[in-house]
Amino acid sequence: MRRPSLAATLLVVLLSLALPACGSAETGSQTDGSASGTTSDAATSAKGGVALKKIGNFESPVYVSGAPGFPRLLFVVEQPGRIEVLRNGKRLAKPFLDLGGPVQFGGERGLLSVAFPPDYAQSKRFYVYYTDAAGSIRIDEFERGSPTRALPGSRRSVISIPHAENSNHNGGQMQFLGDLLYFGTGDGGSGGDPPNNAQNKEALLGKLLRIDPRRSGGRPYSVPASNPFVGRGGRDEIYSYGLRNPFRFSFDTVTAKQPRIAIGDVGQNVFEELDYTTVGRAKGANFGWDAFEGFAPYRDENSGTADPGGTVKPIFAYPHSRGGSCSITGGYVVADPKLRSLYKRYVYADFCEGQLRSLIPHLKRASNEKKLGLSVSSPSSFGEDTQHRLYVTSLEGPVYRLVPR
Repeated sequence: MRRPSLAATLLVVLLSLALPACGSAETGSQTDGSASGTTSDAATSAKGGVALKKIGNFESPVYVSGAPGFPRLLFVVEQPGRIEVLRNGKRLAKPFLDLGGPVQFGGERGLLSVAFPPDYAQSKRFYVYYTDAAGSIRIDEFERGSPTRALPGSRRSVISIPHAENSNHNGGQMQFLGDLLYFGTGDGGSGGDPPNNAQNKEALLGKLLRIDPRRSGGRPYSVPASNPFVGRGGRDEIYSYGLRNPFRFSFDTVTAKQPRIAIGDVGQNVFEELDYTTVGRAKGANFGWDAFEGFAPYRDENSGTADPGGTVKPIFAYPHSRGGSCSITGGYVVADPKLRSLYKRYVYADFCEGQLRSLIPHLKRASNEKKLGLSVSSPSSFGEDTQHRLYVTSLEGPVYRLVPR
């Protein structure tokens, strides 16, 4: 897909590696190589008492997570199919998990995230989101053999969603809220969602889905009876719809008593958007794609979807004309009280700009959007550990933690 870079000389590399891309169809070829970061290990400071501390170099890192019950461990997801583990900040010699052959890696495909349920310390089970050799979106369950090693033979398939026609718009984020697993899927790729998957409540693409991923009565997972389309038209797994490529979303549990959800939905040709609402209001919500891109009616390739009415508008959108932007990398509402200048602010980035930015999220409109004064080349994702410390990954290799200065 079309993805301009900050430096013209980097364009070819980014086109082969870029994940949450905007624009039109991408057929993509597999990629073997990795890029190593050249940023100094020293913390990079910003105004407002925030700095970036480099924790290491990895191969195409796309996500960072902690695991409940193991505060000294940090897990870094590498797009080719591995999950590396750090203990007390030091990377271990062997990966936590190496999926190997099942992962199709290249462009927007690969191993995209990991999720640990709240009872991970007792249950030992965890989940990975990846694209397989056929291009399908898959979530598999594994068990750990030790705190730093998974059991390769424990793989169990939870769900598989066909996605063979185009290699772009795979979504990729999973988050637990209680025992339920939420995950975002892209609309199936190409430009303008030609099959209209995002608005089709019988399709699982272009959606926020919610399941209980544990085996139930011989089935690989179950669906909560409270999901909005259970017992009516639409797939039971759907929680929200009308999304283009919700590559990264997160839950906000610090702004209000009831959890909220923040979805960075990657735009097409003109706008990038942030959707933000309560988890309760997201139930059955239509976020508008492909009738809308940001706040504007969508008028580019494969347009023509009528306004369905009642769509949930973003709280913030920005144009691609904003300093070379191209694709939102959704982040987190900061829950780390040590980051005082960012506490309860939403931190995000744009893949092409590289600037880290923040805003104050509100249910109607965001406010006080500004730069942090920090930049990361090709920011592919944000992540949190069990202490709510915030991390950002560069697709070129480095992973950083945001620290007080």
